[in-house]
Amino acid sequence: MKHRGRHRRRRRGRALRAFLAGTAFALTAAATMISASQATVTDTPGRPIPLTSAADLAELRLEREPVAPADLDRLAAAMGRPVDVGAVLAGADHTLRGADACTADEKRALPAAPAATRAYCFGAADTASLRPGAVTAPGDSPDGRWQGERVLLSAWSGPASDGDEASGEAGAARVAFVDADDPDHLAYTWALLAVPADGGRDYRALASAVTGMVWYGSTLLVTADGADGRALYVYDVGRIQRADVESAAVGRVPGGWSAAGARFVLPAVGAYRMPGDVRIGSISLDRSTFPDGLVASEAVPAGSDRPTRLWRYPVGLDAARTGLPALDARGRALPDAAYETKVTGVRGVLARGSDWYVARAAGDADGRGLLGRLGDGGTASAKCGPDGSHQCWSAPAGPLSVTDGTGAVWSQAGRMLFSLGLNTIDRSLG
Repeated sequence: MKHRGRHRRRRRGRALRAFLAGTAFALTAAATMISASQATVTDTPGRPIPLTSAADLAELRLEREPVAPADLDRLAAAMGRPVDVGAVLAGADHTLRGADACTADEKRALPAAPAATRAYCFGAADTASLRPGAVTAPGDSPDGRWQGERVLLSAWSGPASDGDEASGEAGAARVAFVDADDPDHLAYTWALLAVPADGGRDYRALASAVTGMVWYGSTLLVTADGADGRALYVYDVGRIQRADVESAAVGRVPGGWSAAGARFVLPAVGAYRMPGDVRIGSISLDRSTFPDGLVASEAVPAGSDRPTRLWRYPVGLDAARTGLPALDARGRALPDAAYETKVTGVRGVLARGSDWYVARAAGDADGRGLLGRLGDGGTASAKCGPDGSHQCWSAPAGPLSVTDGTGAVWSQAGRMLFSLGLNTIDRSLG
């Protein structure tokens, strides 16, 4: 693959029970299991309570809403033949700095404990007006590779309003395709997350923070804030389009297509709606069950007096719908397990076996978060510092994603992108 003038070879359950594949940072003080006598509602809220009624599960259903194939074909015909992930990585035009080159202010976003194995920072100028979101790697790959390329996706979104709605940038979500083949030299380029419009004759930006993201096969699932009635959007990494006009606008412009400064565009191929006011806060892939599962947490503000729901959709086994939740006879995706917990402010969730691992906000939303484990075996929370504080996670708490084969857990906060092993997380939690 061609990258910066060089040609480099790249090589390539049943319950929604969580597993934190290592998303906390190394604890400066050895983290210990919190006993019942030490527990507080804030730090250790106890075991998740199963929700078993049909009505409880129906509240968490997903209703599929595909984009018409004709609309996608019309857009591709106008924009040109789609490109693959390798072509996107070959065009990487930005560099991530290694931790040693990041400023002290940037590194304050990193967890206090346990410590990350690797950490990088995005450029200040490149992300000045953007908010960090979810991060993911190819989840069904044992080593985080996609067709031989080791790649990460890092989601960001523009401010809710930038004073120039006509530009198309307000709240626009994008992903950085990160070339991670050389862990000492990460490079990336931007792709705008878009939604086809006008029957495929145009597209608009996905105007939402992306707080959860899962990549499975060619399917990329991203959370949406529900402002347009949709809880999840579906993308296909085999349908990446080039943007041939560099401007702040989004969509068809004189002379071609623009993507708010990004070089590539990912048009949505579908979406999912949820009933009522349920909003997904974070998602991740659980490969500890059969079939694999899509794990989700509810968006409940930190400090709320109502519980948070955690649940799991089985991933369908239909090869034509790889990476998508299994559907029932009525075309709905229903969770095969769901739980309720007193934990609020969940920003990241992983599941494995009978355990849930959650990264959550505490107090000041921009301050340090907490990392904990909830499950049948009890509750544990990471601790750090001379006072044994539980606020040891990143500032602010961010999403969690694990590469199953390597055990590497990725997250990001501020401008920092970081990882550590899930075994390190488990040791920190006792």
